Amino acid sequence: MKWDEVKEGKVRMDSQKLRLKASFLYLIFLVAVVELAHRKLLLGNETVRIKKVPDLPLRFRSDGTFKILQVADMHYGTGTITRCRDVFPSHFHFCSDLNTTRFLKRIIQAENPHFIAFTGDNIFGSSTPDAAESLFKAFGPAMESKLPWAAVLGNHDQESTMSREELMTLISLMDYSVSQINPLNDDPTSPTKGGVMTNIDGFGNYNLRVYGAPGSMLANNTVLNLFFLDSGDRALYQGIRTYGWIKDSQLHWLRRVSQEFQGQKQEPLHPTDATSTTKPPSLAFFHIPVPEVPQLFYKEIVGQFQEAVACSRVNSGVLQTFVSMGDVKAVFIGHDHTNDFCGNLDGIWFCYGGGFGYHGYGKVGWPRRARIILAELEKGQKSWMGVQRIMTWKRLDDENLSKIDEQILWQSR
Repeated sequence: MKWDEVKEGKVRMDSQKLRLKASFLYLIFLVAVVELAHRKLLLGNETVRIKKVPDLPLRFRSDGTFKILQVADMHYGTGTITRCRDVFPSHFHFCSDLNTTRFLKRIIQAENPHFIAFTGDNIFGSSTPDAAESLFKAFGPAMESKLPWAAVLGNHDQESTMSREELMTLISLMDYSVSQINPLNDDPTSPTKGGVMTNIDGFGNYNLRVYGAPGSMLANNTVLNLFFLDSGDRALYQGIRTYGWIKDSQLHWLRRVSQEFQGQKQEPLHPTDATSTTKPPSLAFFHIPVPEVPQLFYKEIVGQFQEAVACSRVNSGVLQTFVSMGDVKAVFIGHDHTNDFCGNLDGIWFCYGGGFGYHGYGKVGWPRRARIILAELEKGQKSWMGVQRIMTWKRLDDENLSKIDEQILWQSR
């Protein structure tokens, strides 16, 4: 064999070795990239975690129930150094934001909800130098529970280091959150930013669909809608300071979403089952009450009406819109901490959550509280059907987590 042939063969072998080595290194690189994508990305000295997501879509359980925990007005500050308001003097020195955290953990464990809805003033912006840190502490028990949860903003959330858009962006990226900054745009003629509607007022307007029970004839259909709306913070109206309100653009979006379900055929899982063209019932969640809520002082209510309703001077027609839509059965609000009643306006129930957080104002001797909403499906001959009944009650942060004011909000027949 000639020396040139030997040399050429050696070069080929070396080249193959180099290619194998390069392939091996590239494989290691790919594995490392996948591992980082699943765990975390290191950018400089900052650690960016991949968001943990809940089991989706939202759906009723196999027992035909869907339970929601409403948390209104946590008013979270900084943690251990944030003092409580309106508690007994003997409790004051031992009370902080950690009492709010403890209550949230207790109520999650006791009620075992399927979903948590935070209805604004989640943090008390003026009491914290770092809005992001306070948000993580406030929503910590929800994330630890691994339950799907969603939030809207109140009038105090943005009073620290983040704007309302920044707050909702962060909330939407937190573990197990199903919150959205604003609706995804399905109208090609309207402006968008990253696929999100930009011609709608506020931040935190979105609709969550809840599907039927697994294995049921409506397992692949929406049987309950959850509307979340940004009711704003403060505003000037005719030169007068007032609270925010839900704007025309938001109401237009609500009507459009509702109309999508009008006469929509519910496709059954089993072809022999009857189909339904009934629009599924809806629940709405936002912070500031509408201007008609003060009328409930003169009507029959369930719960306590203990303070004046702090609503906007502007009546934008929210109640009329809900009535015309026909699918909204109940609305859940916050803002006025010592009101915890439910009252009916034109066939729609408006329910306060009652003050939850210990850094927000309350009433000495009046326990902080949370609201529970339970939707139950109708039992058919062969399968769970659509929503038959929606109930609610409250839990107090006392020794026994006392259950009070249980009532039926809506029944299908």
